[in-house]
Amino acid sequence: MSVATYTRYELLRTFRNRRFMTFSLGFPLVIYYLIAAPNRNVSDLGGSGLSAPLYLMVGLAAFGTMNAMLSSGARIAAERAVGWNRQLRITPLTTRNYFRAKVLTGYALALVGLLLLYVAGATLGVSMSANLWVKMTLLILVGLIPFAALGIFLGHQVSVDSIGPVMGGLTALLSILGGAWFPISTSGALYDIAQLLPSYWLVQASHIAVGGQAWGAKGWIVMGAWTAVLTVLAGRAYRRDTARA
Repeated sequence: MSVATYTRYELLRTFRNRRFMTFSLGFPLVIYYLIAAPNRNVSDLGGSGLSAPLYLMVGLAAFGTMNAMLSSGARIAAERAVGWNRQLRITPLTTRNYFRAKVLTGYALALVGLLLLYVAGATLGVSMSANLWVKMTLLILVGLIPFAALGIFLGHQVSVDSIGPVMGGLTALLSILGGAWFPISTSGALYDIAQLLPSYWLVQASHIAVGGQAWGAKGWIVMGAWTAVLTVLAGRAYRRDTARA
């Protein structure tokens, strides 16, 4: 089985899940309009240098895309519970292609969510050149790489009964500490903690929208370190799960 065939199956299964799609794509939009619409004329939210509609658009994009990438963990946990992953191991589908399909499905969901939020932002006055839109989007997609590894890790560590609360709580915590809901001050303990989290740098991708360099050396180092560590942990979790099967 090729990665294209299995990815198509994953996409069809995911997009046919109406409840999941409503929460994953609809919830960020509703929250965005509830918070951003009353503040559409705020041009410098919390001293961030960004307008409220722009800051909240990218903050909720971080929240929504994190959910999209971590959703691969929920699918893996569900497949482990019914033994579907064991059946897949006796098919021609390789382990690498299995995980590629999960990650590509997460990215597809993330892109759909981003496009919807961009449209919502445009309705509240967010306006940039096409070049800035593209650069911001590409950096957000790069920032999702460690979350892809985290989703695979959680899928092999957490049971299907617990994966929902774990994902929801973890996403909320990372979003709050990363500054998705409000700007993080440039000093203090919270700022120091935030700079060590991948969610903080995911939100910082918005700075491209005002001509800034979204990530300096520290941002790339932090994201690279999280990606490396989570990839190793995901690989170990998969091997342990395979050994038990």
